[in-house]
Amino acid sequence: MKEKYDYLIVGAGLFGATFAHLASTRHRRCLVIDKRNHIGGNIYCQQDNGINIHRYGAHIFHTSDKRIWDFVNSMVPFNRYTNSPVAVAPNGELYNLPFNMNTFYKIWGVKSPSEALQKLNEQRCEAIKKMEADGVKEPRNLEEQALTLIGRDVYELLIKGYTEKQWGRKCSDLPAFIIRRLPVRLTFDNNYFSDTYQGIPIGGYNKLVEKLLEGSDIQLDTDFFKDREHLSSLAHKIVFTGKIDEFFNYRFGMLEYRSVRFETETINNPNVQGCAVVNYTSSDVPYTRIIEHKHFESFGDSVYENPVSVISREYPAEWNPGIEPFYPVNDQRNNSLNTRYQELAQKEPNVIFGGRLAEYRYYDMAPVIAKVFSLFESDTNL
Repeated sequence: MKEKYDYLIVGAGLFGATFAHLASTRHRRCLVIDKRNHIGGNIYCQQDNGINIHRYGAHIFHTSDKRIWDFVNSMVPFNRYTNSPVAVAPNGELYNLPFNMNTFYKIWGVKSPSEALQKLNEQRCEAIKKMEADGVKEPRNLEEQALTLIGRDVYELLIKGYTEKQWGRKCSDLPAFIIRRLPVRLTFDNNYFSDTYQGIPIGGYNKLVEKLLEGSDIQLDTDFFKDREHLSSLAHKIVFTGKIDEFFNYRFGMLEYRSVRFETETINNPNVQGCAVVNYTSSDVPYTRIIEHKHFESFGDSVYENPVSVISREYPAEWNPGIEPFYPVNDQRNNSLNTRYQELAQKEPNVIFGGRLAEYRYYDMAPVIAKVFSLFESDTNL
């Protein structure tokens, strides 16, 4: 009989693949399974007319941790992509994101940081005074929080409609903590991220995940829950990256998510919108953004070397069992429920839970890798 694997890794996404790589460097044997027909989880790229399509939404790698940046570049070189999205507002005008001097000039005509700050402070103060008049000391919801951070003009143009589409709820019904911070820059800088490093793997994310999974056995189209007992018997330990409530058979009830539906179209035009990401902030437009995928890896005149382009419209949707869960709904009810599931997880000595679904939290890519690093650094027996 073949000797057992050291680890059964449930999920071939970034957490599972990184864990498999680090385990392999310690000469551990890993079997990686995934219920989908591909590796990579939500960072999987699908080719269309020579363009890498981010099938589950745009993923831009960014970090200020040099160790993490050096690690991913040791797997595959990254390009110089800089995330500089624009937004189409309800008035039909285009505005730069994140909120910066280009944005404020377009909205108010201000030309200096001091003018912009004065306008911002005026509107912030108006929001705070209104709350105080109502006997409110702290923002009670996302709308009040946003108004105290950025003021009414920017909120109405660029936040309200987009956020309500994204979450399927009015901003006045969403918790304030969702928007505790807003990137506000008093410079003419359209770089969305403030991290030291950012980019896209040259050739797409599949190359990164393929490299991470070298040395591991992979089994796709395999649903852990359809053959749980047998699959669990194949390894000494399990690394679980799926939904934590499902792992425990929904003992306390189901956690809630928001989902996304993608409408992808190939267009006989080499340059449709001029950048990778365009947000649509009007509540009258059913999608939140359009992604033009070639701009993640083609720059300048090279965009025109391919005569076609591929775009994806992203439509937010309520999550129901059977469709892909994307964003945890981190309100009081779901966070309390997740706490109970995490307490159960701590009582499973032979199971390691990690990633967006297993921890029920939104993760950028670099922190996912950092989390796996920390696991191996804290336990030399892994």
